Amino acid sequence: MLNTTRSCLWLWLLVLGLLLFTTNGAYVPITYVQSAVAKGAVCLDGTPPAYHWDKGYGTGINSWLIQLEGGGWCNNVSSCLVRKNTHLGSSKRMVKQIPFSGILNKKRIFNPDFYNWNRIKVRYCDGSSFTGDVAAVNPVANLHFRGARVWLAVMEDLLSKGMRNAENAILSGCSAGGLASILHCDSFRALLPMGTKVKCISDAGYFINTRDVSGGHYIQTFFDQLVATHGSAKNLLPSCTSRMKPGLCFFPQYIAQQIRTPLFIINAAYDSWQIRNILAPGIADPHGHWESCKLDLKNCLPSQIKVMQDFRLQFLVALLRLGKSASRGMFIDSCFAHCQTEMQELWFMQDSPLLNKTKIGKAVGDWFYDRNPFQKIDCAYPCNPTCHNRVYDDPHAPHS
Repeated sequence: MLNTTRSCLWLWLLVLGLLLFTTNGAYVPITYVQSAVAKGAVCLDGTPPAYHWDKGYGTGINSWLIQLEGGGWCNNVSSCLVRKNTHLGSSKRMVKQIPFSGILNKKRIFNPDFYNWNRIKVRYCDGSSFTGDVAAVNPVANLHFRGARVWLAVMEDLLSKGMRNAENAILSGCSAGGLASILHCDSFRALLPMGTKVKCISDAGYFINTRDVSGGHYIQTFFDQLVATHGSAKNLLPSCTSRMKPGLCFFPQYIAQQIRTPLFIINAAYDSWQIRNILAPGIADPHGHWESCKLDLKNCLPSQIKVMQDFRLQFLVALLRLGKSASRGMFIDSCFAHCQTEMQELWFMQDSPLLNKTKIGKAVGDWFYDRNPFQKIDCAYPCNPTCHNRVYDDPHAPHS
């Protein structure tokens, strides 16, 4: 009986492994941009920036998809010191190869519109959504705040490797990378030839400026500190910083309307990271009343669901203040999720989340190729049965 159980377990693990390999495809090796070091374009610890590149082929040989890695931010010397000793602050700590999934998948069945493009995952190691640039190195902590230089050095390296001949190009990213794809959207377009079809995608990057459950302004204070620490102000939109304080210009609701390049916004209206870290951060919930709810929506009290419904309305107000634009795409589902383009089961699988009977991967492809505009906002939770609502195991789970 024991041998039979072990055999079944081994078979199950084998099938699971084969399924993961099939959907994720091959692992893609890391490339270090060593030439960036001389330009001071380095990670928090002074190591060179890096990316993973799966080369395009066939009809996609001159099409480029840049995916900016997410991973939160550090807002002061102490939090950046902690980050410095992880893969989010040092290329020494990064794994040498990663699987490409979702929008990066190389298999047509799982990524029908972008599978044969040049697909690049730019690693995130500066903690400022690629906006920082402080010339002096912090003498005590030996910290380098050089995110904007990292951005430019990686782009220059890719341009030299063929991206300057791009016919199609997308700048995308999730979470802090999704915010970066908004912040750098127009500058990305400016790097490419006039005739290139360029668009940007922000996945789970539309962070809103709202009060937390204690009535405080936690996220606004955090962004103020981040921008000051990294010297980001000079790399944010001048049209925004000329009329409001720089920290506010880190919020998409104050800048996205000014982006001239076509932009597609993918976001859960109940973004799990924002619920956990903007609406109900630990500092605003000292007694832990929200801990169980933040792990799983099924644990939430009716009063907490009401607060989240109000958060959704504030999110939609912040989103709709962008005004109408025929070139803008929008996929706003009512799921408890975060980062939906890189996860194959959310991007394009048989049971992926739907809006207007359309999967995210299909909506984005139709929008990029001008087959069909897509601007859909879901009804309120729990109306969408196709949602894959996130369940956290650990109340202190790391940020996405």
